[in-house]
Order: sequence, then C-alpha cells, then structure tokens
Amino acid sequence: MKLSDQEMRHFVSCVRELRHSAPVQEMRAYRQHGATTTYDHCIRVAYASYFLAARLHLSVDWERLVRGAILHDLYLYDWHEKKSGRPRLHGFRHPGVALQNARRHYQLSPLEEDIIQNHMWPLTIRSLPKSREAAIVCLTDKICSLAETVRRKEGGNRRK
Repeated sequence: MKLSDQEMRHFVSCVRELRHSAPVQEMRAYRQHGATTTYDHCIRVAYASYFLAARLHLSVDWERLVRGAILHDLYLYDWHEKKSGRPRLHGFRHPGVALQNARRHYQLSPLEEDIIQNHMWPLTIRSLPKSREAAIVCLTDKICSLAETVRRKEGGNRRK
C-alpha cells in the first residue's frame, strides 16, 4: 500500500499542521491496540483512507478526509484503564468525546464532524456516515484496527 511520490507529498501537506499540534501529539501517550498508540493508529487510518480514495479514483475533499481521519480518535485517555471518570462502553461513546475534544482545539468543517462522529458505525447504529469521506474513514478504521489487533496477537507488535 504505497502512494506515488506526488500523492505522498500531497498527503504530507494535508497532515503537516495537525500532526505537530499538541492535542494530536498527546495521542502518543495512549495505547490503541496492543503497542500501537492512538497517534499511530490515526496516522495509519489517514494514510489508508487517502490510499483507498486515490486508488478508487474517488472524488473527495482530500484535506477534510485526512483531517477527519487524524482526529477521529482524539478522545485523549487510555480506554484500557478502568478508572473513574473514563466513559463506560468506550466503543459507543468515544466518537462523541473525540468530537468534543476536536471542537475544543480546532475549527472543524461539517464534513470533519461527520467523519469523527460516525466512524464507529455499525456499532453505533444510529451514527451512519453521511458523506463519502466518513464512509471511507469508517471502513479504513475497521481494517487498520483489525490489522493492529492481529499483529498484536501474532506477537509482531509487542512493547520492548
């Protein structure tokens, strides 16, 4: 799964601003699946979303697609820890928490809000993606999550 040089330059230009921001950098402190951080997961989802849309020659808003993918899990806590104050039923509730955090730190478009709020469909059955970009991120999030989980179980993603 490799972008062309031109696609990669465009992808990097889409992620540059967000990637270095403090809230996105904070995602490095939290585990997602195995040893994969939430930051790494979101970058993978953004890359996979860009790749899929490019290979299928889809008409998308590239910047909104990438920004929404990077911010889709901006919930800023370790969902594996069972501490008070952490939302119960993480899978159902974290899209709303991520959207609140993203709104607090960034100016969001309606398209980015759709991506963040609806990326857990079909688990969150009433949160159906309303845009092509949200559907792409929803799909690639599942693919990346599965790959990270399988890699963890195979021992390929252990902490050292």
